[in-house]
Amino acid sequence: MNQFFAEFFGTAMIMVFGSGVVSNVLLSKTKGNNSGWIVISFGWAVGVFTGVLVAADASGAHLNPAVTLALVIAGKFSASLMPLYISAQLLGAMFGSGLAWLAYKKHFDATEDANAKLAVFCTMPNIRSYWYNVITEIIGTYVLAMAVLFMAVPDKGLGALNALPVAIVVLGIGLALGGPTGYAINPARDLGPRIMHFILPIHGKRDSDWKYSWVPIVGPMLGASLAAAMFLIFH
Repeated sequence: MNQFFAEFFGTAMIMVFGSGVVSNVLLSKTKGNNSGWIVISFGWAVGVFTGVLVAADASGAHLNPAVTLALVIAGKFSASLMPLYISAQLLGAMFGSGLAWLAYKKHFDATEDANAKLAVFCTMPNIRSYWYNVITEIIGTYVLAMAVLFMAVPDKGLGALNALPVAIVVLGIGLALGGPTGYAINPARDLGPRIMHFILPIHGKRDSDWKYSWVPIVGPMLGASLAAAMFLIFH
């Protein structure tokens, strides 16, 4: 598998699990209906674990434009590869969220809550205050990017468990910082599925909340840039 397809399928795996677990919790008549935020946070973490597992050997498993940017600023990755990686991540997120929609198609049809349907695809804040929402995304992505930049490669490989540290970090971010905005911490994870929400024939859907869509792009990119700057200063 080349770098493009590694990033594509790795990001798709994040969204299959992520959009899938949100569907299971929020949509009507599912087995996991109303099972709560902890279930959602674990589902996203397992998605990250699986995505890293799929992509690590071929691409380094960035799976996130903010992570790619942080690695470029920190001098750990070539800027010339950024367009390839980010396009793969965006398309992979679209594909993965589309698969989750297909799996839960009948439950989308049975659900009346249009906000719940949108939440399957992208983030939205419980209290809409754009600059505070940006700050929340900056802090969450700063934590993620710092963890990635300082994450040491073990002398002896752990096999599949090499994907576990970043998944644990994402789980912690969800549990600790996910409440205000839904913790996008990944522009591709939010923008790609938001596009899918716009174009898919979803029964009874609302608008795709494009007024908010800049927050989960700008916030994560600023957070990642700040983390990379701090890494260069102190490492």
